[in-house]
Amino acid sequence: MDSKQSSELVFTVRRQKPELIAPEKPTPRETKFLSDIDDQEGTGRKLMVDCTGEGIMFVEADADVTLEEFGDELQPPFPCLDELLFDVPHSAGVLNCPLLLIQVTRLICGGFIFSLRLNHTMSDAPGLVQFMTAVGEMARGASAPSVLPVWCRELLNARNPPQVTCTHHEYDEVPDTKDTIIPLDDMVHKSFFFGPSEVSALRRFVPYHLRKCSTFELLTAVLWRCRTMSLKPDPEEEVRILCIVNARSNARFNPPLPTGYYGNAFVFPVAVTTAAKLSKNPLAYALELVKKTKTDVTEEYMKSVADLMVLKGRPHFTVVRTYLVSDVTRAGFREVDFGWGKAVYGGPAKGGVGAIPGVASFYIPFKNKKGENGIVVPICLPGFAMETFIKELDGMLKGDAPLVNSNYAIIKPAL
Repeated sequence: MDSKQSSELVFTVRRQKPELIAPEKPTPRETKFLSDIDDQEGTGRKLMVDCTGEGIMFVEADADVTLEEFGDELQPPFPCLDELLFDVPHSAGVLNCPLLLIQVTRLICGGFIFSLRLNHTMSDAPGLVQFMTAVGEMARGASAPSVLPVWCRELLNARNPPQVTCTHHEYDEVPDTKDTIIPLDDMVHKSFFFGPSEVSALRRFVPYHLRKCSTFELLTAVLWRCRTMSLKPDPEEEVRILCIVNARSNARFNPPLPTGYYGNAFVFPVAVTTAAKLSKNPLAYALELVKKTKTDVTEEYMKSVADLMVLKGRPHFTVVRTYLVSDVTRAGFREVDFGWGKAVYGGPAKGGVGAIPGVASFYIPFKNKKGENGIVVPICLPGFAMETFIKELDGMLKGDAPLVNSNYAIIKPAL
């Protein structure tokens, strides 16, 4: 279930001096405004891009390690990650910094690791893959990308006048009265694989009326419940699950966002309940909450979020007793080809990223050493909580008796 790679692998990386890679040809000197969905940094000001043509930060490096030494199954967290993506001093800010930091590290076996840090106000995962794909196409000889980039950030700007028309509990101001924000120290990173057998084991806990739930919905309900039980918050305290939902599909926007749009096109719909209800009720309770949350996202919901950003000073999403999940299984990171074929791993390098550690997890496409296709999920928790999390999850994966039977009662969440 969890990663078997050696976390004790240590190697040396020799880096050349970081440099700015400028455009080959002159680019327009202009200022471009980000959308009100892009601009959610929580500082109450409007961000814009100053197109100076200075370029992106690039680091070339060599490591005295082979790909095989990383283990049989390449999955996060990767050892020596700080060496594989060097934090160039004064490059990590949102303001007055390069928009991208890229490090390419050659391995002694002939393989290489392409690591990238993105200023997230510029694009989301599909937008980032679009950029990487374009780089790969041009590295292979194309004169232009097959999908041309489209700015059009005004499509996701607030209306005039702005009007919040939906409920957005994902931006509630919740004081951390019981000191429940995950601590910075004693954090443990582990990855968990969910292939056909694991998903089937978890589906035993799903009642008949929810049998058509997606794998994303099932995993989200399971992980949210196990994680909450492992952190042991006060039973009556509210807990939240934020599900990142991409609005690029035709069903979300009419007409859909244009092909080539690489800005952020997602929102954070949320489900809220108490720790006691989530922990003590059968899995179906969490599953129904997650399913309803996904259906909340419509074109009107997106517009309402943009309006809220303008009216409320661009608040940060709630982090107190919050778990955020992002599905990148269809983003296409592994499909990027720089001329050496598809990657053996493509996706986030670790879980728990962001200003608040432990809040976020990613669902990453993965093939294990048995050749099974599934999803790997990096989890970041304090040491005491990780032990309990593993115990709770193992209990569901290996339990003999599912929690559904003929006497099952359907429990509806409050509206």
